[in-house]
Amino acid sequence: MTAIDDAATFTSLRSFAPVSASRVDSAVTRTMVMPRASRAVANRQQWERRYRARLAITDTLVVLIICTFASLVSLQLLNPYLLSADPWILARIPLLTAFGWLATLGLLGTRDVSVFGAGALEYQRVAHATVLAFGLLAIAFVIFQWQGLRTQLFIAFPLGIVAVIASRWAWRHWLVRQRAFGEYSSRTVVVGERDDVEYVIRTLGGGRLGYLVVGAAVHDEDLDSLRVDNAIYPVMRGHSWVGQAAALEADTIIVASQPNGDPDYIKQLAWQVEGTAAELVLSSRIADVAGPRMSLRPVEGLPLIHVKIPTFEGGAHVFKRGLDMLASAFGLLLFSPIMIGIMIAIKLDDGGPVFFRQRRVGRDGREFDMLKFRSMSVDAEDQLSGLVGDNEGAGLLFKMKNDPRVTRVGRILRKYSLDEVPQFINVLRGDMSMVGPRPPLPKEVTRYDGKVFRRLYIKPGITGPWQVGGRSDLSWEESVRLDLRYVENWSVIDDLIIMWRTVKVMVSPTGAY
Repeated sequence: MTAIDDAATFTSLRSFAPVSASRVDSAVTRTMVMPRASRAVANRQQWERRYRARLAITDTLVVLIICTFASLVSLQLLNPYLLSADPWILARIPLLTAFGWLATLGLLGTRDVSVFGAGALEYQRVAHATVLAFGLLAIAFVIFQWQGLRTQLFIAFPLGIVAVIASRWAWRHWLVRQRAFGEYSSRTVVVGERDDVEYVIRTLGGGRLGYLVVGAAVHDEDLDSLRVDNAIYPVMRGHSWVGQAAALEADTIIVASQPNGDPDYIKQLAWQVEGTAAELVLSSRIADVAGPRMSLRPVEGLPLIHVKIPTFEGGAHVFKRGLDMLASAFGLLLFSPIMIGIMIAIKLDDGGPVFFRQRRVGRDGREFDMLKFRSMSVDAEDQLSGLVGDNEGAGLLFKMKNDPRVTRVGRILRKYSLDEVPQFINVLRGDMSMVGPRPPLPKEVTRYDGKVFRRLYIKPGITGPWQVGGRSDLSWEESVRLDLRYVENWSVIDDLIIMWRTVKVMVSPTGAY
């Protein structure tokens, strides 16, 4: 008799013969009991609650401080007669603003576990919640004309959105540090074919993204351990590996791939890990580039994964151009004193020209002259043929850590990316963008394969995922993957994050040579 048949019999016995129900086999009754959360799941839920509470407390403090500040500004602007007629106006308006703001932060999922510590989604939700809250307040002002609400809109809104995002950034920075020590991470077991398991483990980056891999289950391979980069992971074998995963106190199972010929594998696995794991995560190689454009839509019980086709025209790209012009103009203004000093230093170093113009390929294959401060000797191009054998770059790139052509001033400029400051002029002219793929040389483009040409679908950038993701230390394949992901999935929030990370890279350079 199957478990379902036993359960039906048990129900029948309880309905028609209560006395005999006690005689039902204990194994049958166990199938009727809901799974209880394991210690691993309880530990995960505990740290999630603690971190969520910290975010909620910080949000509340920031919102109250900003709204109170805006109210104090109102005190200086309000008509004293109106204030004496309604002395509670300075308390009522900021409390109303704070309540609506905090409510939208909670309702729009800005503190969901899924947005903890990685990606731009948390910042996007915070921005959307803040815009929605103050949009509703603006409607209220138009309808009721409440005194004091105007200063909340013009002062609390711009200051508040920056302050809340800054507080979230600070908490995220703290969270990443904790995860470096194995705290506040999901203890994870990766399941699938060996190549897929290794790819997932390598991508997760040793726990910094919130998944601390503690073991693996590899299909159809007799392994005791799995070595990925410099780490060794225990491999669980046999049909009882779920129990072994529970012994490792794993609270998350990532399925990198499922066995061939077993369409019910995921469903059966989900039933097996009930109570012992908090999450079952499905990994797909399609998400490597198309992740932000993917969505799940069940239709009559059939789960359909929708992948939105990327677009490279339209209003979002017009907005990106406006942001480029504003940011590049500000950059030139900010760096103008430094640029004068750099030009003098280059001239004093070897007396050669200050700027270096190099032909690069931009959007849709159009070539342009990219400007840089000269960091190499005047005859650097002539010396290149003799250095090809010492190339340390990845793929089609030529790079040397100790390139003899680089001047004394040039080494400093390259280390801190100051040689690229004149590219703000390229951005103003429309040849480049503030953020985008690395601008390639014409000879590199002639050697591109089919997929790499997609890097040319948008304008190249002064900075980009390659610049903040490791620069010259990246492999060719990794730099292409980062660029393609950016080309198809860029957003304004992502651009702002990359710009901010670029500032950090300039201060603490890695892979710059």
